[in-house]
Amino acid sequence: MANFLLQRTVPLPLPEAWRRLTEWPRHADVVPLTRVRVTTPEPTREGTRFIARSGIGPLSFDDPMEVTVWRPPGDDTPGLCRLEKRGRVLTGWAEIEVLPGPGGRARVLWREELRVRFLPGALDGVVERTARAVFGRAVNRLLRRA
Repeated sequence: MANFLLQRTVPLPLPEAWRRLTEWPRHADVVPLTRVRVTTPEPTREGTRFIARSGIGPLSFDDPMEVTVWRPPGDDTPGLCRLEKRGRVLTGWAEIEVLPGPGGRARVLWREELRVRFLPGALDGVVERTARAVFGRAVNRLLRRA
């Protein structure tokens, strides 16, 4: 199991940082070789489900997720979203939190616990470093793009 925490402070109001991070199809624009399909009606809320499909051809796998906590932020109040990963390859959870930061900026916390089935625990460090790099880059790109 890999656990990691990403922290960013960005010059955005909380609702805008939240929007950029929780528009699920946008994740496909910033995660290589990934497509995202929301399988429940909009808007996002508790119970929303979506599938991130990653890979190429026969080396692809689905990463189905469900929103289990959905508390959007206000202008000065924090927001929290929790996703449960329910796939055959990837399991675990992710939390996206936006908080008031210094100077009216948004502080973003992305916490994740990731398990890759069929991989021995000895590779957890490699999984953690890889996930931190991939998700860190994705978070940076999501927060930069309107």
